[in-house]
Amino acid sequence: MSEPKRIFRFAVVGTGVAAYYFVTYLGLLQIFNSPWIANLLAFGSAILIQYVGQTVWTFGRPVVAPGQFGRFLCMIAIGLVVSSMITGILAPRLALAEPVAAGLVVVVLPIINFVILRLWVYREESSI
Repeated sequence: MSEPKRIFRFAVVGTGVAAYYFVTYLGLLQIFNSPWIANLLAFGSAILIQYVGQTVWTFGRPVVAPGQFGRFLCMIAIGLVVSSMITGILAPRLALAEPVAAGLVVVVLPIINFVILRLWVYREESSI
């Protein structure tokens, strides 16, 4: 698959998962009346949907592969650290408004995620 096509698929999956999270979180918030529970369920299920979408459609890999899901979860954790550093450290030190900080996360995180997915999570296994 060509790299532009892979990037397009990555963006489609990411946008779809973001929309899913948004709608699911708001719906679960109405059911449970708890942002903590709503976020946990919406975020957890969004991670699984993202994994399946990126694995099967974007990178054409089997869903069950040794170590792959663990590497994917590490990517999620790296994303959490990066977004926390942007919003909690960088933005306050540079006196950036919250919308600017969130915008930086929205721009930077997909780039980091794609690189990690491409080079590590779904890396080509050597036959040696």
